[in-house]
Amino acid sequence: MFLSFEQRVLKAFQSHIAARYGLEAGLALEQPKQPEFGELAVPVAFQLAKLLKQPPRKIAAELVSEIGPIEGVAAMEIAGAGYLNIRFDRAAYGGGLLREPAAPEPADEKIIVEHTNINPNKAAHIGHLRNTALGDTFVRMLRSRGHRVEVQNYIDNTGVQVADVVAGFHFLEKKQPEEVRALAAQPRFDYLCWDLYARTSAYYKDHPEAAAWRTETLHAIEAGEGVLAEMAHVVADAIVEAHLDTMLRLGVEYDVLPRESEILHLKFWEAAFELLKQRQAIHLESEGKNAGCWVMPAAAFSTSAESEDSKVIVRSNGTVTYVGKDIAYQLWKFGLLGKDFYYRPLRRYADGRRLWITTDQPAECPVRFGGGARVYNVIDARQSYLQDVVAAGLRALGYTGQAGRSVHFSYEMVALSPRCCVELGIELPEEDKKRPYVEVSGRKGLGVKADDLIDKLIDKALEEVEARHADRPAEERRAVASTIAIGALRYFLLKFTRNSVIAFDFQEALSFEGETGPYVQYAAVRARNIVRKLEERGETLPDFATELTPEAMGRQLQAEDFWQVLLAASKAGTAVERATIGGEPAHVAKYAFQLAQSFNNFYHQYHVLHEENREKKVFLLWMTEFFRAQLERTLEILGIAVPPYM
Repeated sequence: MFLSFEQRVLKAFQSHIAARYGLEAGLALEQPKQPEFGELAVPVAFQLAKLLKQPPRKIAAELVSEIGPIEGVAAMEIAGAGYLNIRFDRAAYGGGLLREPAAPEPADEKIIVEHTNINPNKAAHIGHLRNTALGDTFVRMLRSRGHRVEVQNYIDNTGVQVADVVAGFHFLEKKQPEEVRALAAQPRFDYLCWDLYARTSAYYKDHPEAAAWRTETLHAIEAGEGVLAEMAHVVADAIVEAHLDTMLRLGVEYDVLPRESEILHLKFWEAAFELLKQRQAIHLESEGKNAGCWVMPAAAFSTSAESEDSKVIVRSNGTVTYVGKDIAYQLWKFGLLGKDFYYRPLRRYADGRRLWITTDQPAECPVRFGGGARVYNVIDARQSYLQDVVAAGLRALGYTGQAGRSVHFSYEMVALSPRCCVELGIELPEEDKKRPYVEVSGRKGLGVKADDLIDKLIDKALEEVEARHADRPAEERRAVASTIAIGALRYFLLKFTRNSVIAFDFQEALSFEGETGPYVQYAAVRARNIVRKLEERGETLPDFATELTPEAMGRQLQAEDFWQVLLAASKAGTAVERATIGGEPAHVAKYAFQLAQSFNNFYHQYHVLHEENREKKVFLLWMTEFFRAQLERTLEILGIAVPPYM
């Protein structure tokens, strides 16, 4: 509601300024520093003063006298040297909130968000969870604002990481495909591969000659032929399923899983390679350390001294690097490659939607994927260099606009607090115990598997639930604990800005006090409980639209504390819109916390069910329901459910 009022005021001023002064003003609205100054401040007179060579206050006076009435605005006042303060019509504003919120106009263009992107060679870990939580929440933010979003999870099933696990099975453990297939059918195959990957990496370090295993395996996988390729399919396919199960525990779903194997087998890379050569975006190096490689010159993607080296796109042995395949993939995302995948259904979600995965075998698919107008790649900050190379590839091919709409949605790593390591049974050297956080490494096998972390959080939440609700059925208590644990985890991963390193800590995440998921969930549960207690007393919720007439709404909102609380609770749309434009889910998490604080203050200050004045009681009940709805909507955007009790 607040957002619609902002937009209405903005549009009125823009239209008037264009007609009155013949100027296109880049108008921005501000929040007054003190509530008594109104709901919005318009500083445009200062901007116009420079262009018109007139005092700002004079221009402000002209605007006030000439702009005419704006629906929902009660008054405009000049303040200071030329600020315009806007006061809303409180009764009209409250009446607008009584009605169901209008859904945003659906957008025509498609936005593609690619996230998760876990190498299918071992179990997911805590770092992957940050990627997924950020990507999934950003998708929810976009969709809540009416955007059409396609969610992709890229599967690098032909890369080095998969090759190392296959090499470990084949060369270290001497296994055949049928043996690996039998292992893959067992629970926790992704855990087994976690350990094997670490062991194979350690073996390479002690036996440099074994690096030939990786080269042989990579060639076999890219060719798609032989025992090693067959084994790679078994490993990658089984672990993709495990990853999907893990992410589903967080409420994360996808539309399509594009696989790297099809980028190779369907000649996506060959098509991109020819384009890059034709446009002279890459060249064959004839000397130096990159002799025999196809490279992109550093000048194409770097304006700093960070990298003076050309980037290898195709190695001298003929294998294409990750970034080369990613250029082809990015071209397809924008619909620029002139090729498409085949697709087959992989699984069906609870709401009936199908998840599709690419294949190189002809198949019918009723959905058209790719062809986005804007693409967000959720990849950690350490991949910034490679993302720059991908964008440079688009520019070199003449796709400057698409390169500009190719957004690296970056984030910093997730580490563990030393206290968290102790709780997880990870032994630390004395010097690590004194550090603010401990980095994880999948290659070294040091880290926290995502499922272990989720299980541990559920167990800890269950202790609290059982202490408070021992009389509830065991299955119900565990379901509540799971909802609390997932909410705690998602909120913890989201509350930090993307450029912050996170040190995960169980106690901090699960606390019912402070800026945590359980604190916000508890506020929503409290709001629900007021309605539940009302019904237990044999009463029902009033017909708010009938009883809260404009006159009644106006009387109640004359109380400044009611008005300020309602105003804060109605800014969810504004908070999400600004967070979406800024690409920062942390701002939505912060708003959810502030909303929960506001409701808790309201809860303690007003005894809703004991209010004797009928009009005021109806108003307080409506406020409670409005808070509940706003809390639940905001939590839904964060991917957090509300449990029946805490």
